[in-house]
Amino acid sequence: MRIEQIRQRLRDSGAKPCHEQRVLRQWSQALPYDGGRRRPQDFLPLEVRDLMPQLTADLQGLVSLQSTHPGEDGSERLLVQLADGQMVESVLLPRDGLCVSTQVGCAVGCVFCMTGKDGLLRQVGSAEIVAQVALARTRRPVKKVVFMGMGEPAHNLDNVMEAIELLGTAGGIGHKSLVFSSVGDPRAFERLPQGPVKPALALSLHTTRADLRAQLLPKAPRITPDELVDMGEHYARSTGYPIQYQWTLLDGINDSQEEIDGIVRLLTGKYALMNLIPFNSVEGTPYQRPDWERAAAMARQLHQRGVLTKLRHSAGQDIDGGCGQLRARALGETSPAVPMQPKPQTVRIERRARG
Repeated sequence: MRIEQIRQRLRDSGAKPCHEQRVLRQWSQALPYDGGRRRPQDFLPLEVRDLMPQLTADLQGLVSLQSTHPGEDGSERLLVQLADGQMVESVLLPRDGLCVSTQVGCAVGCVFCMTGKDGLLRQVGSAEIVAQVALARTRRPVKKVVFMGMGEPAHNLDNVMEAIELLGTAGGIGHKSLVFSSVGDPRAFERLPQGPVKPALALSLHTTRADLRAQLLPKAPRITPDELVDMGEHYARSTGYPIQYQWTLLDGINDSQEEIDGIVRLLTGKYALMNLIPFNSVEGTPYQRPDWERAAAMARQLHQRGVLTKLRHSAGQDIDGGCGQLRARALGETSPAVPMQPKPQTVRIERRARG
């Protein structure tokens, strides 16, 4: 279901724009439509009031919570079932953040990611994206939404942009607190500046070498790291939001001095933040997590050489499920012993991994 379909149902029942916005605000913020000091009959036309029980049931039926996996650090991974039985993952992050999924599966096929193992199964509708936020808000406050879960948002632009617009208006999320995460796609760079809500942008870089990037992200658009940074810089300057560059650290693959020098070359003087995220080893892949001290030294050197860098300590490492792995395990595709690759949480670069 798309948000526009919800709007049309309301219009067909006689709702005016103010009524539409009120209903969408109540839903996206997980507020009861008959709550507050004013009763529904005070602000909704009779036909809209008659529609609300069925519409409310339909909206609640978009997603259902199948299981929860709380972490010791305050994160909580949610396995969410869509109305057709497909499953996606959302992650409640510390400090009122939420990571949502935009596709069931993914077509990019990053070699270190479980989500793309089976390819793209289907798009997640704009209403289903917002429903993940509404569901999460029944559990705790959500003040930031990152589109970093299952899927590539740039491959589902219409639905993602529609969801971003609603979340940035009726949903009450600050525009800078909506983060569109992408491997990089020219269509996204064209569309994002055109919307009434312009999200912050996170770009998966992972390497400064075009040949290695093609190996790690085999089905991503053939954009070189230099081209990706150039497009990111243009977006950053036009919106006033720094670009967050994501770099999954793979031991012996992209943690060399050559890569450090390449990052300095690419990002010096750019309106950007580098996020280094040590990989958590996954069964069945040849990649390994680098030594924490090595990762900290890399972050420290970049920072000293003028590149604003944060070493991310993955949130919820004790939860048995990573992006795509929780869904796969629920479908019987992988062992419960598979380690997760959870969403990142900032720590100081001097901090050592616990345990």
